[in-house]
Amino acid sequence: MPALTRAGWDVISQIREELYFTKGRIIVRGKLVSRGKAKKADFVLYIKQNIPVALIEAKDNNHAVGDGMQQGLEYAEALGVPFVFSSNGDGFILHDRTGAATAIETNLGLDAFPSPADLWARYCAWKGLPPEAEKIVLQDFFDDGSGKAPRYYQVAAVNAAIEAIAKGQNRVLLVMATGTGKTYTAFQIIWRLWKSGRKKRILFLADRNVLIDQTMANDFRPFGPAMAKLSTSAKTIERPDGATVDLPLALDKKRRIDTAFEIYLGLYQAITGPEDRDKIFREFSPGFFDLIVIDECHRGSAAADSAWREILDHFSSATQIGLTATPKETEYASNIHYFGEPVYSYTLKQGISDGFLAPYKVIKVHIDRDIEGYRPEKGQLDREGEEIEDRIYNTKDFDRNLVLDDRTKLVAAKVTEFLKESGDRFQKTIVFCVDQEHAARMRQALINENADLCADNPRYVMRITGSDKEGQDQLGNFIDPESKYPVIVTTSRLLSTGVDAQTCRLIVLDRAVGSMTEFKQIVGRGTRVHEDTKKFYFTLIDFRGATSHFADPDFDGEPVQIYQPGENDPITPPDDASSTTDAPTQPGPDESTIDDPTSVTFPDKKGKQKKIYVDGVDVLIVAERVEYLDENGKLVTESLRDFTKAALKKRFASLDDFLKRWKSTERKQAIIDELAEEGLSLDPLADEVGKNLDPFDLICHVAFGQKPLTRRERAEKVKKRDVFTKYGPQARAVLDALLAKYADEGVLSLDDTNVLKIPPFTAMGSVVQLVREFGGKPGFEKAVHELQDALYQEAG
Repeated sequence: MPALTRAGWDVISQIREELYFTKGRIIVRGKLVSRGKAKKADFVLYIKQNIPVALIEAKDNNHAVGDGMQQGLEYAEALGVPFVFSSNGDGFILHDRTGAATAIETNLGLDAFPSPADLWARYCAWKGLPPEAEKIVLQDFFDDGSGKAPRYYQVAAVNAAIEAIAKGQNRVLLVMATGTGKTYTAFQIIWRLWKSGRKKRILFLADRNVLIDQTMANDFRPFGPAMAKLSTSAKTIERPDGATVDLPLALDKKRRIDTAFEIYLGLYQAITGPEDRDKIFREFSPGFFDLIVIDECHRGSAAADSAWREILDHFSSATQIGLTATPKETEYASNIHYFGEPVYSYTLKQGISDGFLAPYKVIKVHIDRDIEGYRPEKGQLDREGEEIEDRIYNTKDFDRNLVLDDRTKLVAAKVTEFLKESGDRFQKTIVFCVDQEHAARMRQALINENADLCADNPRYVMRITGSDKEGQDQLGNFIDPESKYPVIVTTSRLLSTGVDAQTCRLIVLDRAVGSMTEFKQIVGRGTRVHEDTKKFYFTLIDFRGATSHFADPDFDGEPVQIYQPGENDPITPPDDASSTTDAPTQPGPDESTIDDPTSVTFPDKKGKQKKIYVDGVDVLIVAERVEYLDENGKLVTESLRDFTKAALKKRFASLDDFLKRWKSTERKQAIIDELAEEGLSLDPLADEVGKNLDPFDLICHVAFGQKPLTRRERAEKVKKRDVFTKYGPQARAVLDALLAKYADEGVLSLDDTNVLKIPPFTAMGSVVQLVREFGGKPGFEKAVHELQDALYQEAG
């Protein structure tokens, strides 16, 4: 510390000692919840509050001077600081991450520590900040004196946006996972730009009324009388502290605009529309706003034909900031194309790893009709007495075109079973349905399953959709942690984005989710941690295979647990620690237990398409499973065997049936591909049962209880029978190499001549030369098929 003060650093305003900047990852073992160790930087140096430039990792002088450097570099990456110092009290090592120094690491004496001015000059050079940008970049964050400080990633996001704008960048994209405080981050950006005088008139756009109202009453409240809503409807909002706030309006009853305000918040649907009279935004001159912030900009703002886009184009001279949890890249819309690459990203995976976001378990429920499809019997009639079109209906049809009432009842029964088995039937729950009509039927089915609690209070289950005023009026109560009711809400899309449901503990997916963007948003409804109510993780029950998005490389925050109980197992995941993560079964010395329950008690069709209703069709659960997320963000699957066994037996009636199909199919990979298309990928099963097993042995072993042979054992048996004697030495060498390829890598498409284009075949000769050794391509394919027959000669 003396070395710092001698260099001119102010102890009170510029040095933070022992800065804990993460919360510590939440680790779930059944119902026992603990936190891992929070990350702590020994010293962080700031030019001024919330503008960090360096950190120091300090050890005692029993350590070498550089012993803290590697940890310091890890922390510097997270905090976004360019200069890292390691010290043992006898001197310093400086690591310069800017790339501008002649040497990346240099040794410094105790009297040679750089001054604030020195490091700030280097920082500005690193960021490319001109002198005229300094006033904006050094503008204070808002501080209400309560001690609330922005989280480290919010500081980094705000600073990145401010620096980009200070350098003249007029399109800025921030990517921050749902639940990480995008609106608070936006407020700090707007506040600093407004207070510095760089931006004088600002428009904040969102697509949900509740987002505007919550924002004005909470995060944006410090703007006070400078702020107004572009609406004609007066509204009084209750704040979390119980105080009420009347939202000031910038439109009168004749929809005339008061241009005296500086901060405007608008629902984009309220200021534009298909008719010219709806386009209120045109009442503002194109240069009226200096800054526009678009919340949840993934919802189409960047699409050239979207309603948002005409607003952005009208105010094209303004600086425009897009906030999103999911950067959208499709053939039709790209907010990255519009805004440019994100200046800062903070992902769901990072939020879970840091302990700011709640991890989650996924229960996958497979219904027989979803897997097999439903085909009506000849002449079968629907509820209205009309004959049902004869075709196979599948999960894409259910509840959109065709309704199996028993399926709805089964889903409601499984959700209720989960709530009962969990020991808390008052967990806030969102059930996502296909459309508003499906949400109404699901509400009815859930009411019937929970008749006792609905008799106590009819708001126990409610539908909240766009057309349901009574339900929408209860949205505020649902997201209010202090409000007991409603408990279970059914919806189609209304709750998929933007609604801050802090205490939501259960999300149910009973509709397909085709968009990765929407899937991340739905998962985001549960990721908020709420310590007051001990909400540290949540559960997602998937009836429609929507969680296949976890396999998408664009998804970045897999669950802590995926559970598939057997036929007679309960729907709730087991509490034994061994089945949840790869972490030790009990909290270690670096963890602190935060919840131990053992120690306490406690798009709509709107009638345009007629639906077919079918009664009396049996619907059964085939299998369920729960998956977990390990410390490295990898999925750990408890057991796939029950699900795979049941599904395989539906496809192959017996072992003999499967053997006939396998032996009669020349291209074995075709069978594997067919299974994968039906959702039966064998790769996860191979990971569990044994990667060195042929798909043939996997199926025989799991579905029919046969003793498996490894690929190498099968290959050795073929070699012992010496089946290649009729071929010349070169052809035998090729077949031997193909056999080795099969044993090592499990290649099934051995008759594809492309395999001859890779080592070791390339050393043997060209593809043409090697095939010629078999008398041509037909001879090569015949030899390989004989080889495959030999591999499975003893099968069955």
